Amino acid sequence: MLARLALLPLLLASLPALADGFVAGTEDVPLMPGLQPVAGSALSFDKPQGRIVEAQASGKVARATVERFYAATLPQLGWKPAGADAWRREGETLRLDFHGSDGELTIGFTLSPR
Repeated sequence: MLARLALLPLLLASLPALADGFVAGTEDVPLMPGLQPVAGSALSFDKPQGRIVEAQASGKVARATVERFYAATLPQLGWKPAGADAWRREGETLRLDFHGSDGELTIGFTLSPR
């Protein structure tokens, strides 16, 4: 795990052109361009089993574009696909939930221990 953490700054350095910061409550889940954090939506807890983060972002984007962005970006950060709109990495699961329609989309991000 320490080796991966040591590589994280190098990987993240290549993401600024691709991402607009990070999902609220995280420093390692990029926020796709065109998405804005939903004010007051971020909750973050650290537990002995791992962290729990819930946050939302919205934008005038299409679901397929969001899915493509995360399918291309998350593997660069060590995340592996774990089903539809779900990813796993080192004891954590990240889920994306989509609400609304293309052009008025809200994405819920849930990060939790497996």
